Amino acid sequence: MIPKFKMYDLTQRLSIHTPPWPSYMPLQVQYFKRIAGAHMGQGANGQIIKTSNHVGTHIDGEIHFVANGRTIGDTPLDEFCGEGVVVDISKDVEDYSLYTPEMLTKRADIRKGDILIINTGYHRYGWDQKEADEVRYMVKHPGPSPEFHKWALSMKFKWIGVDCGSADHPMNTILRQWHPKLFQEAEARLKKKYKKSWDEFFPYEEYYQVMHLKLFPKGLIHAENLGGDIDKLNNKRAWIGLFPWRAIELESCISRIVAFEFGK
Repeated sequence: MIPKFKMYDLTQRLSIHTPPWPSYMPLQVQYFKRIAGAHMGQGANGQIIKTSNHVGTHIDGEIHFVANGRTIGDTPLDEFCGEGVVVDISKDVEDYSLYTPEMLTKRADIRKGDILIINTGYHRYGWDQKEADEVRYMVKHPGPSPEFHKWALSMKFKWIGVDCGSADHPMNTILRQWHPKLFQEAEARLKKKYKKSWDEFFPYEEYYQVMHLKLFPKGLIHAENLGGDIDKLNNKRAWIGLFPWRAIELESCISRIVAFEFGK
């Protein structure tokens, strides 16, 4: 007998209006046939899609940053599924904030081997939300503190998910160079709180895209741009499944992420 469960879709809606990560190709959808073009009673709608892999809710594969890493199709499905927790830190963070392991562990029951999903609250700035703000969603969202990546490895997480543009702090990516005025804002806030410059706090060689460059070689990958029902699972444990294409060549993949709360 199948146990009772409640299902939550943690996936952002996907559209041609969904912004990709800056500089990546957006989703394009084109009809190549339509029902009105019926021939011998065989009319049907048919479409061609063209996109990068970094649009909407997606999982980054190891090979996205590691030349000999596994592709999405080479990664067993069971590595994308398992027990996990959604941790809500939305009341603890604001633009450019840093989140720490302690900030997460005080909010929820986080266990070794979990799938860790972080609700920063920035999904509310997603493209289809009432407070939609693409710059805030992609360039101002919170990011991990300096010790976070080492803690994540020590916890042996299956994968990490975030509800914003990147699992890295945006100012530890190329966005720092593309948005110099916003970087000045971020650094001013950091100096006010920690009395250090950005490069003193995050030495470039050590922390540039640290969540990608330091974790992917260790097999710890992450999903970005989660949303949907994420607020309904705040600080709760659930069985979580991420379902990408079984595509052998893909470095990353648009995915559906679903959580199941059993006994409901």
